[in-house]
Amino acid sequence: MTPFPRRGRRPLSPPAAALTAAASGGLSRRALLGTGVAAGAGLALTGCAPPEPPAAGGIAALDLPTDVSDKEKILKWANWTAYLDMNGKETSSPTLEAFMEQTGIEVDYFEEIDDNDSYYAKVGPQLRAGQSIDRDIFTFTDWMAARVIRDQLCQPLELIQMPNVVNNLLQPLKDVSFDPGRLHSITWQSGFAGIGYNKEKVGRELKSLDDLWTDDLKGRIVVLSEYRDTAGLVMQSQGVDISSDWGQAEFEAALDFIEQKIDEGYIRKVKGNSYMEDLTSGNAVAGITWSGDIFVLAADTEDPNWTFTIPESGGTLWSDNLMVPITSTHRSNAQKLMDYYYDPAVAAQVAAWVNYVCPVDGAQAEMEKVDPDLAESPFIFPTADYIEEHNIQSFRVLDADEDILYADLWSTKVMGN
Repeated sequence: MTPFPRRGRRPLSPPAAALTAAASGGLSRRALLGTGVAAGAGLALTGCAPPEPPAAGGIAALDLPTDVSDKEKILKWANWTAYLDMNGKETSSPTLEAFMEQTGIEVDYFEEIDDNDSYYAKVGPQLRAGQSIDRDIFTFTDWMAARVIRDQLCQPLELIQMPNVVNNLLQPLKDVSFDPGRLHSITWQSGFAGIGYNKEKVGRELKSLDDLWTDDLKGRIVVLSEYRDTAGLVMQSQGVDISSDWGQAEFEAALDFIEQKIDEGYIRKVKGNSYMEDLTSGNAVAGITWSGDIFVLAADTEDPNWTFTIPESGGTLWSDNLMVPITSTHRSNAQKLMDYYYDPAVAAQVAAWVNYVCPVDGAQAEMEKVDPDLAESPFIFPTADYIEEHNIQSFRVLDADEDILYADLWSTKVMGN
């Protein structure tokens, strides 16, 4: 296997021997941290299927490029940082190596997505012009996946070629409203946004967003550039149900608060996936983060003080989706990879490393063989009761006009600082 390019940055690796054991099913990455996982049980996403977006108006017949997968056993996959199982040298993935050995398809894997907007701004114009972006799979969050489908920038999928997906995709995710029947997208992972922090460096527990705005943490806080997470958490702390019918006034109140915390010097950076660099370097010790990233950080730095918690006012829930760009000439190869990752044993191996919510039915049983503690983790296999108890909500889908308005407000008030 040719090592795939490492786009983005990962922190220090855990001991190679321990990771080799993880790859063989003997030890998960999370197990390096001990058993401090919150108790939970079962796979229950019935209360957290993606919300309904604006109607896309139907997908017209597409003029698809010729698929040359039979002749070219290659595949290029764009993903987010810290989102796949890795070996001890951080140069390859055990599950990806196994896929290549089984299929003969050579996969180049790129950790190049920092946030949805910046990546879409990069590839969208090329795709609309019918130009190749030299990628066969890209990975977008639900709301951006809806836009990609609406703009006809992805290819339809042939579910008949993906029996694992058909049989093992969790029922609540099979018929999402932004992609009825799952004709254009397949869930990769889901996760939560909340508070991530280093207990030793902070010196106390952080239970609410208010706990971030203290003098000892001034200038040491990072927040996400995905406003549905950062503004969403702030709106929840201000008493807003972000899954319900709120409006511009509630959104701007959250942005005004975030802008104030930037001006006052509490927030160091507003960043995409690269916020991990600030936490790794020690320039930041806490912030609004994604759940799995903090567990990966704890294992990679061998520091169990890294902690993720859902704020008392609630957390956000999202899913990321695998899609085939409209200009890809390797759709068949892409579908084989998607189907491979819906084998429950493979999905469990990935989940044991990334610690995000697994979308694959049967993976929890397989996880018991890899790491019984992780099989009980609500961050990987949340129950409906856990979602309700912790007020975990999906940010409501915006109509086209709201999407433009709120993105502009976020860019001007927050990202412009």
